[in-house]
This record gives sequence, structure tokens and C-alpha cells, in this order.
Amino acid sequence: MTSITFHGAAETVTGSKYLLEADGAKVLIDCGMFQGPKQLRKLNWEPLPFRHEDVDAVVLTHAHVDASRGTSDLCELLLMDASRKQERDAERANRKGYTKHKPALPLYSSEDARDALKKFQNRDRGGWHQAKGPIWFRFHDAGHLLGSNLIEVEIRNREPPLRLVFSGDVGRYDGPLYHDPQPPPSCDVLICESTYGDRDHPDVDLLESLAEVVRRSIARGGVIVMSSFAVGRAQQLIYLLQVLMHEKRIPEFPIYLDSPMSVDATHIYRDFRADHDLAEGDLGEPNHILDGPRLHLARSVDDSKAINDVRGPAVIISSSGMMVGGRILHHLKQRLPDKRNTILLGGYMAYGTRGRALQEGAESLRIHGRDVPVEAAVEKISGLSGHADRSELLRWLAPYDSAPPRQTFMTHGELDSATALRDTLLEKWNREVIVPKLGETFELA
Repeated sequence: MTSITFHGAAETVTGSKYLLEADGAKVLIDCGMFQGPKQLRKLNWEPLPFRHEDVDAVVLTHAHVDASRGTSDLCELLLMDASRKQERDAERANRKGYTKHKPALPLYSSEDARDALKKFQNRDRGGWHQAKGPIWFRFHDAGHLLGSNLIEVEIRNREPPLRLVFSGDVGRYDGPLYHDPQPPPSCDVLICESTYGDRDHPDVDLLESLAEVVRRSIARGGVIVMSSFAVGRAQQLIYLLQVLMHEKRIPEFPIYLDSPMSVDATHIYRDFRADHDLAEGDLGEPNHILDGPRLHLARSVDDSKAINDVRGPAVIISSSGMMVGGRILHHLKQRLPDKRNTILLGGYMAYGTRGRALQEGAESLRIHGRDVPVEAAVEKISGLSGHADRSELLRWLAPYDSAPPRQTFMTHGELDSATALRDTLLEKWNREVIVPKLGETFELA
């Protein structure tokens, strides 16, 4: 029997964990953390609903933390940075006393991260690799993030083999820095993300939208604080701002990238120049899109604190992207109460995060145990999202219109989004399309 169990990203966006079992082999596709409401975050502290000792392999679609080389390089940054950040946050919470836990602890330590990294193995795109037993896989470019992949799986205990496709995070068409997602291979079973399954991104000129936000901020005389995932979004923002300055559509001003992980990730992005799509504008020098005199890289705590003295016009790019932690919280505490400043939200903000609260018009944010008033302008640019919207997902799925999968599972989306895309595909394909619940197991025919 071949089965799949959904231990994450079921009726929610975060926590992707799909346990695939065949002939005694157990392979986990992705192993993400839950974010958002407290009831989801608490799941991170619960024991795994399966014995981790029994899992033969973990295959990663991308590095929001065997993997492709780009994913592997980024995971080292992500895991080590996240573990150190959790250790620092726990220490600070214990020292400042704004914790209900006695003591507060990191979810995983730096030692845990180092142990995990020892087990990583790089696998190139295009070739077949055996995960365990009859479970084989190969990677295809998902166009979402450096090294991101959709995963094609074959269960080779029958003839012909059972074929599965895990979409991972499907990227956008014509997205800055990334190539378009590759068309999905034919399959019997599809596990598809649905982050934006019920809506489209606004049809806007991304560069001009960003330029308008910058010009409005300059007119107010303030600083722009851009919330950004340290890997991917930060590099896209640097690239787009550099293009706009190069084309003289906005004045020149300093860009502060405040995150050790973002700094290191930017160096990795420079190493993978062949993976970049520079359709928005090539500045002529191989490294210049993520380099140059305007870019200031803040690695140390002292570097970060020095940014507090910066006055506009300037841009501060900091993480975390949904404002659940990280250095951006310190910038928000300083910049939110000043109406001259601008907080720029780019991309999806999960329910229960500070980013979602700002998006929905919160008058204050709870940061480090106190309420910070929101006086700064809050702006959002949907074109910065790294996820395909509804129309783009349907475009990506179009190869299946003539030969739909026998079973399709809608994951990595809040219930409304997953259900909307499910209903559309049910009507188009007249095949089984399911929104699984957390912990549900399905036999794959």
C-alpha cells in the first residue's frame, strides 16, 4: 500500500509536512514550522505525530529552512540563524521578564541545527534519485526562490509506477530575479499549494508601484521600513530599488539590509547569477544588482543599532517577513510612532501575525511586551509576492486540463483559498480533489 499523511499545511499555509509511505519506506516531503495563531504555533512544541527515527529521508522543495544545491546553501544560513535568534529571544525574554514560561526556551538550538546540517545531501535538478525503497524523486524549477523546486515522485513497486507531483511553492510568472515555474509533469496524484487560490494579485506595474511608494515616503520626509523574508524577498527588493535608481525614476539614497542571514544570503545569490532572470533591468555589472555603494550590509548588533540614527530618505530592509520576530521588531518600535515613516508590506501575511494586523489597520502592535502605536503610513505592494495567484496557478495547472490527476490534494492555503481552488478544479477536471485535514491519511491508488 502507498499512503500519504498530511502533518502540516492542511487548511493552513504553514507547517508543510507530507509523510509518504510505500513498502515500509517512509519519506517526508518538507518539514516546516507552523506560524500564525497561538493554536498553530503551539504545534511546534508538540511531539511529532510520527516517530522521527522511522523516517528514512526528508526531501525539501525549498529553503524557507536531500535538497538542491541552492536550497542546501540557504538552509545552512536559515537553520543556524533561526536557532541563534531563538536562543537570543529566549534569553531576552527571561532577562526582561515578558514570558509566561519558566524559563523560556528556543524551539531548537544551534547544536540541533548543526546536527541536522550534517545530514544534508545535494541533488541536482533533472536527474532521478532514490529516496528509499521504491520511492524515487527528481527536482524541477518552481520559480519561487533560489533553489526552489517542485518534486516529481515515482513509486516504483508497480508497472507503470505511481507518479506524484508536489508543487512546493509555485512562483510567479515574470517575477523579479526568478525564472518562470516549469510546467508540471504528468502524474496520478497531485499535491498543490493554494496560498492565493481564491484571489489574484492586482494587475500593476511592480516597478512603478514601488517607485510611487518611495516617492510618497520621500515627500513625507521619513524612512521606509520594508518587512522582508531574509531569503528571496530581500534580494528582490534590493534589485528593484537598484533598477529604479539606475533609471533615475527615484532619487539615490542608502539601502540598509539589516540581518546577518540576509547579508549571507545575498552573497549566495551573487554566486548563483546564472539562476537570475533580470528582465526588469540589467545594470551592466555581474554583481551590481546586489551590490554597490548605496547598499549597506548590517551584520553585527552594533551595525543594526547604528541604523536607529538614520534619517530619510532611506530604506531599511529587515526580517522576519511577517513580523513575527527578528530585527524588524526593533525598527518597528522606533519607526511606527512617527507619521513621517512608511512601513511597506510585501507579500502574504498569515493570520495572527503582526504583518496581518498592520494590513488590517491595527492601531497598535504588541512588541516585546508593550503596545507600540501605529502612526506611520502602512503600504502594501502585492506584486512582490513570491507565490502564484489564482490565475497563475490555473495557468501552471493547465497541462492537466486534458489529462487530470486521479487524485488532487489542495494544501498550503487557508481554508477559503484551498476550497475555492478545489471547487474550480472539480468543475474543470471532474476528478477527486480534496482539501485534507491536519493528520489525515489517504491511500493512493
